[in-house]
Amino acid sequence: MRIGELAAQAGITKDTIRFYEKLGLVTGRRLTNGYRDFPPETVTWLHYIRTAQALGFSLAEIARHGEELRDAPDTAEALSALFEEKIHVIDARMAELAALRADLEVRVGTGCPLQAAHQALTG
Repeated sequence: MRIGELAAQAGITKDTIRFYEKLGLVTGRRLTNGYRDFPPETVTWLHYIRTAQALGFSLAEIARHGEELRDAPDTAEALSALFEEKIHVIDARMAELAALRADLEVRVGTGCPLQAAHQALTG
């Protein structure tokens, strides 16, 4: 299918598809007239990309895991493993943000919020 039809079926713009193509997320073959031709399963893959982005996966992560997902004997199991990994990353980030928040709270009302936290407590 040509890029316009693909964009319409996937609910995204042709520019987005071209961008994904530059990143290697989708591949279309060039016809003799120069038009791109994409296989029908690209629509499903584009929906996956958009859903994965909504779940917090970066395009780099999607590209990195895309091939292994397509080759996985059990896609559901492979996706579950990726989701578990992402949960661990989110948990670590939440801990970092909690520590940052605590540091900021210590600095509130110190007169000089940019001084080191230990100086704010002792000074």
